[in-house]
Amino acid sequence: MGLLDGRSAIVTGSSRGIGYEIARIFLREGAKVVINSRREADVSRAVTELSSGLGSPESVLGVAANVAVYEDCERLVNKCVSAFGRVDILVNNAGISLVKPSLELTPQEWDDIIRTNLSGAFYMSKLAAEHMKSNGGCIVNISSIFGLGGVPKRAAYCSSKHGLIGLTQVLATEWATYGIRVNCVSPGYILTEMDIKDSSVGEYSQDDIRLRTPMNRYGSVAEVAEVVLFLCSDKASYITGANLTVDGGWSAYTGWDRLLRQIKGLS
Repeated sequence: MGLLDGRSAIVTGSSRGIGYEIARIFLREGAKVVINSRREADVSRAVTELSSGLGSPESVLGVAANVAVYEDCERLVNKCVSAFGRVDILVNNAGISLVKPSLELTPQEWDDIIRTNLSGAFYMSKLAAEHMKSNGGCIVNISSIFGLGGVPKRAAYCSSKHGLIGLTQVLATEWATYGIRVNCVSPGYILTEMDIKDSSVGEYSQDDIRLRTPMNRYGSVAEVAEVVLFLCSDKASYITGANLTVDGGWSAYTGWDRLLRQIKGLS
């Protein structure tokens, strides 16, 4: 018996990275999963890989859709219900990043990030909740440690992730009466394609991140996915409105470099 036997889930932005690992672990635990990305080719590849691994063709559905577009979100939710009869779990993982000085940020760039990272999560949550109202359900928003503070050159990204935490709290209190739990996971630095891209333009190295992190390493996609699994399982039945950081101690630490070296036993 898996932790998610008999349940159906939508994981947005799940063709690679954290979203892909969440989908893989959900399948391992018995769920039927909708794989999503904006590009059809990415969706097809992910579905093929997951179907030949833990899932069967009947348990994996691929839907190319852009969560920044409300009509695409409607289609995504409707296809899940049509294929699996219901939607029990939604993970709002789709997101984009941009490293750019705020004075150079264009209105279009701002809109693209806010619509994808924040508006898309609201659209998907609202549409999924309409189907969850009668039987309950679970929604997990993937925010970031950048939703807990400010980082230069990330005005739109930080704003969207701060907004996700606030959205989580509002929906959790509003929808508790329907048996819908809404929680948030805020990863720290996880070694994904997005982080590698950001580091190339963000003037930081992997050593910079390791030295700043009390656990002295990057996190893995599996470490994030397992926390999401917990929140979507019955083991978290009394948890709603929470924001769990998965960051190796990054957000807990407010000291200075010399002190961190002492903590790590390096000096």
